[in-house]
Amino acid sequence: MQIIYEDDDVFAAVKPAGVVMHADSHHPKGSFLEMVCTLRPTAQLLHRLDKDTSGVALFAKTDAAASYYKKLFKDTLIQKTYLALVVGTFTKKKGIIALPIGRSSSDPRKRSVGGKKGKLREARTDYSVLERFGDSFTLLEVFPKTGRTHQVRSHLASIGHPVACDALYGGKKYACPQGLKRQFLHAFGLSFTSRKGIRVKVEADLPEDLRYTLKELKKK
Repeated sequence: MQIIYEDDDVFAAVKPAGVVMHADSHHPKGSFLEMVCTLRPTAQLLHRLDKDTSGVALFAKTDAAASYYKKLFKDTLIQKTYLALVVGTFTKKKGIIALPIGRSSSDPRKRSVGGKKGKLREARTDYSVLERFGDSFTLLEVFPKTGRTHQVRSHLASIGHPVACDALYGGKKYACPQGLKRQFLHAFGLSFTSRKGIRVKVEADLPEDLRYTLKELKKK
């Protein structure tokens, strides 16, 4: 386990792709929280990342810290940054997706824009273009302002640019760079104010598989 930030209240670890954040009925063993707790038994999970998303995961060390940081997440006072390779190209450098998300009526695994099952929740995702790879793929810096389940994936798919290799949300526009075995979505950074009033910024470098994918795309 790689810890990239730590103070008296919290620590940030790098979650690898292919590991669920916490145990559930489908994955009773081998969660990232379980791995973390073998070294830090009192660790409390503060937020979630999808199984195939890598990147920064924040954990509280005490109940008081957990209460403070969970409220920050709930009040959207923790700034989140993702790196996403998406299908297609963008004409604009920046954009905002402000569309409500709900459970999909056709697939219980999915969240969809305007989903009709259950309650619709407001959601906003900002993005900016970092690099274009012809007409095939675009690398984005993504800033989810709310924290809905699958928000980044469903929002990007809703505007016709699903995350590369995302089998669940890709639909008819599914595309995957050769050799990549999972969706290209990485939780790159978190920025927040600690309980002591200190501004903290934590970042996790792209893992090897995603760096290799970008390297190969640049060659083309």
